[in-house]
Amino acid sequence: MEAALALHDNRLGDAEPRLRAHLKEDPFDVAAIRMMAELAGRIGRYRDAEALLRRALELSPAFTAARANLAIVLHRLNRPVEAIEQLDIVTEDEPDHLGHANLKAAALGRIGGFDEAITLYEQVLAKAPGQPRVWMSYGHMLKTVGRQADGIAAYRRALDLAPALGEVWWSLANLKTIRFDDADIVAMEAALALPDISDEDRFHLDFALGKAYEDRRQADRAFAHYAAGNTLRRRSVVYEPDETRRFVDQSIALFTPDFFAAHAEQGHNAPDAIFVLGMPRAGSTLVEQILSSHSLVEGTSELPDIPMLARRIKGYPGAVADLAPEDFAAMGAEYLKRAAIQRRTDAPFFIDKLPNNWAHAALIRLILPNATIIDARRHPLGCCFSNFKQHFARGQAFSYDLAEMGRYYRDYVRLMTHLDTAMPRPPHRVFYEAMVDDTEAQVRALLAACGLDFEPACLAFHQTERAVRTASSEQVRRPIFSEGKAAWLPFEPWLDPLKDALGDVLAAYPAVPA
Repeated sequence: MEAALALHDNRLGDAEPRLRAHLKEDPFDVAAIRMMAELAGRIGRYRDAEALLRRALELSPAFTAARANLAIVLHRLNRPVEAIEQLDIVTEDEPDHLGHANLKAAALGRIGGFDEAITLYEQVLAKAPGQPRVWMSYGHMLKTVGRQADGIAAYRRALDLAPALGEVWWSLANLKTIRFDDADIVAMEAALALPDISDEDRFHLDFALGKAYEDRRQADRAFAHYAAGNTLRRRSVVYEPDETRRFVDQSIALFTPDFFAAHAEQGHNAPDAIFVLGMPRAGSTLVEQILSSHSLVEGTSELPDIPMLARRIKGYPGAVADLAPEDFAAMGAEYLKRAAIQRRTDAPFFIDKLPNNWAHAALIRLILPNATIIDARRHPLGCCFSNFKQHFARGQAFSYDLAEMGRYYRDYVRLMTHLDTAMPRPPHRVFYEAMVDDTEAQVRALLAACGLDFEPACLAFHQTERAVRTASSEQVRRPIFSEGKAAWLPFEPWLDPLKDALGDVLAAYPAVPA
């Protein structure tokens, strides 16, 4: 934002008290209000920024710059529909503003409007072809809809403009199905050796180089890069394993068979939702692709709505005991309304594939008693190491340390084991290895658990044309393969911290410790 006031010092610590003092004298200065919102946004106080920008627009509805800032804030708050509404108003005033088009494309991608997003990116790049990050975003969208060759070309164009842009190298690696050549490795190593690259570029390059050397069966070099990338990334994320353990302990103590019996039939009765949850990198995208190949099922994406509803319950999970019967039905209805934003067909069932919903499986059963819950599970070492070598754009803070990951996997198993006997309609479990070894039997059992008749298309899932946003997007466009079952074996010499943290969960797999 442009400076609305003459400040002698632009540091945030000095700017905020000066602005507060100014606004106390003149509370109707919309330019100053907008500047205060900028300061709030810079330190992540997006809700404060939203309130300030809405106040500015109340005072001056034609303040286009404030409305554009509001759209940015709403996008960062993961409220893309509202962001698009504001951008549509702004675009009427500034139809040629490429920044508005770029932001709208990103927001459309979050709600499944991929074709319109691609068109907008193409319009932006036609007018401003020298923007590497826009080329990268365009590549993301092309990859999502299955246009892999076009996506790769877009990523390569970004690298032509910015050879050290680590996120693009990782985006290529994250396709999983391409291999870097010698020139790529030389370019990545050269970028990594630059003294002034950012930490973000550095850890993206490390993850990409890990993939490059793993493909060449150089496990020692690959692990060194994976470890370096994880160590650097871990410094910037906040995660406390003991909090996960306490959360699971509280959930097990509260969500007993008696608790579920006392709250029977209090949620929303719609059976529409199929939740596919579990650890990331456990085969959930494969399960989603199989199910969405059925004529009665629509695949959506990893929806943020269940965690959002959980966060609104102060004192969660314990405070669930204080909710009134009508609250459960209202939450179920709200979830379905929010999820409908992602729907593109009139299929009677849809999939929510957010892995981390395992932590909220009890809440799901309470608010949507007729929903289907699928627990996708994979060998602990295969699953956890796959997470370790995966850089996630957001979330999954547990995944950057082998010991912490082992503890997280244990807690996930503890809670799901408890819910197997505590709640009605317990999760149907799909083991990745069994799905690979006996696909048809596992697919038939999966469909039966969802109350669906068998359809041959579910065995030809790789032929289903649909948008896939996750890290497995290209893998599920191929027939099922067995390589993933043993991908961790070359790295076993470095996995002792993970093994120690997993303990008897590792020894008992696929069963669980008694």
